[in-house]
Amino acid sequence: MKHNRTLAAATGIAVALASIPAMAQNINVTRSVLEGLPYTLAYPEPMQASGGGDDPIIVNHPNAPLQCEMSLVPVEDTGWTAETALASLNEAEVAAAWAETLPGFAVTGKGLAAYQDTTALLYEGDSTGSPIDLPLTLVHTETVSNGRGYVLECLYATAEAERARPVVDFIIANFSTRADADCCVGLAVETDEPAP
Repeated sequence: MKHNRTLAAATGIAVALASIPAMAQNINVTRSVLEGLPYTLAYPEPMQASGGGDDPIIVNHPNAPLQCEMSLVPVEDTGWTAETALASLNEAEVAAAWAETLPGFAVTGKGLAAYQDTTALLYEGDSTGSPIDLPLTLVHTETVSNGRGYVLECLYATAEAERARPVVDFIIANFSTRADADCCVGLAVETDEPAP
């Protein structure tokens, strides 16, 4: 799969530098209603989703510089695996692909990420600038499932990493390429019922 450059995502997070609150107790779950484009995307309140269908799903935090985008992409290599993609990932090519959108972008990590139902390639990096004049951190994941390519990317202000990264990790861990996936990995369920 080709590297996805999303200028809209970078400019879309131009919001106030408010603190990102701790993981919300309420979780929103967006599922595809289209049989040929299955996915489940879970994200904490107060984040809000827009898009869908043939367009990417964009999830924004209304009061913080945090945005995630999930899109389906054409699959060029039907034998693609996350493990093979990781072994052949060229960090210089990735940095060059993001250079226009995220000036000074450099890969700071790469590996495999666990979605609910499959394994994804993960790379991440930081920029020295952006269209919103802030250094940004990009976390990019991608996988192929049942002949469909999925890209899930999150951008956040690098200065807000301590608060933003747990939210990003939650969104990635709870993403599924199935429309009937459960929620929520990495979140303890609280109940009002007394213990027996």
